[in-house]
Amino acid sequence: MTLIKSISGIRGTIGGMPDDGLSPLAIVKFVSAYSTFIRNNTTVSTNRIVVGRDARISGLMVKQMVIGTLTGMGFNVVDIDLATTPTTEIAVTVENACGGIIITASHNPKQWNALKLLNERGEFLNAEDGNAILEIAEKGQFEYATIDKLGKVITDTRYKERHIDSILKLDLVDVDAIRAANFRVAIDSVNSIGGIVIPDLLYALGVKEIFKLHCNPHGNFSHNPEPLPENLTEISQLMIHAKADVGFVVDPDVDRLAVVCENGEMFGEEYTLVSVSDYVLSNTPGNTVSNLSSSRALRDVTVKHGGQYNAAAVGEVNVVARMKETNAVIGGEGNGGVIYPASHYGRDALTGIALFLTNLAKKKMKVSELRATYPSYFISKQKVELTPSINVDAILLKVKEKFASYDITDIDGVKIDFPDKWVHLRKSNTEPIIRIYSEAHAMKEAEELGGELIKIIKEMCG
Repeated sequence: MTLIKSISGIRGTIGGMPDDGLSPLAIVKFVSAYSTFIRNNTTVSTNRIVVGRDARISGLMVKQMVIGTLTGMGFNVVDIDLATTPTTEIAVTVENACGGIIITASHNPKQWNALKLLNERGEFLNAEDGNAILEIAEKGQFEYATIDKLGKVITDTRYKERHIDSILKLDLVDVDAIRAANFRVAIDSVNSIGGIVIPDLLYALGVKEIFKLHCNPHGNFSHNPEPLPENLTEISQLMIHAKADVGFVVDPDVDRLAVVCENGEMFGEEYTLVSVSDYVLSNTPGNTVSNLSSSRALRDVTVKHGGQYNAAAVGEVNVVARMKETNAVIGGEGNGGVIYPASHYGRDALTGIALFLTNLAKKKMKVSELRATYPSYFISKQKVELTPSINVDAILLKVKEKFASYDITDIDGVKIDFPDKWVHLRKSNTEPIIRIYSEAHAMKEAEELGGELIKIIKEMCG
């Protein structure tokens, strides 16, 4: 069993001994610590915390523990129950709440669950705040409410509709254009909350024919829930059988979006953000941001529209911070995460779907044809396993020095930008591993670049 404590939340497997995974005792401890931090730092006086969850089998059990702890700490809970991660983020701001907890392990298999922690802006906590919560939990520095100060539970399951309504009101979402296109859309929601909300969104957008795959939200995922090509063979076949125009695949909490072409081929998860950004920038000129491990194609598209591209350290909270610093009009992560500030500062597959369909309707072309209009890049992901005695930071410093004549970014590991390709080296926070991401115009070239760095690292290690 596993329990991972990080600044972004608490993630673990269900079952086992009390200290082995995301046990009821662990849930109480970390929610108590979060409550204490929020109590000491919030500027909001509503005394409310929003709680939402995906459709995981363990979700109801975890929610009951979370709500019981929050009310025991004296907070009033707005229970929005089954809800996407972006829906929960939006609910925090609408409720003017002190914070929020999303019960989801994102793309992890069904035996996992997690507590994703939000601040009063409905955004993930930064490193400083996350570490403060971990310290409070470690020291047990929390105090529960007396009988007259216990919190109450407010149940509100209308946020799915509110989220969809907010998307329909976005200036760049054109319902009339989508309706006129008569799209045939296939979806794979991997038996979670997307199976409820995505069909409702598509119908609201004017899509009349929807082909559903794994939309029953029972949480017993029908395949590996990470929306990668090797896990999406069924929808690829469905696209051809149903003669669908476009396919959409989401992860269990609906903050990542993968697109499937009409011929069953993958659009490319990296290109979800690229395509949506191309549409947004063509109507709203400005800057963009993605993390260091995302495709260079976003930079190319941004420059084409006269904007400036900026890179952020890996992690949604880092991308959001950089977007605010640079007044970016669109940003996100190459794993299919679209962040559109006109809606809210969070990865949102629902907003991504609406913007993608609008763009497709206006351009009047097939999805494969749209994909062909963007620069073609391929990303290779490799890793080097080292012994615990090796100083990973020292190795990365040596790599930086060796390639000092090239464009180097070191805000998150070491990224080396060559004229027509790049390689990004990051150390793991939990094990002696250096992760190596490389991108080039051909997969073979990307893999060879990564392999070259692996060879150099091993030589440095003796």
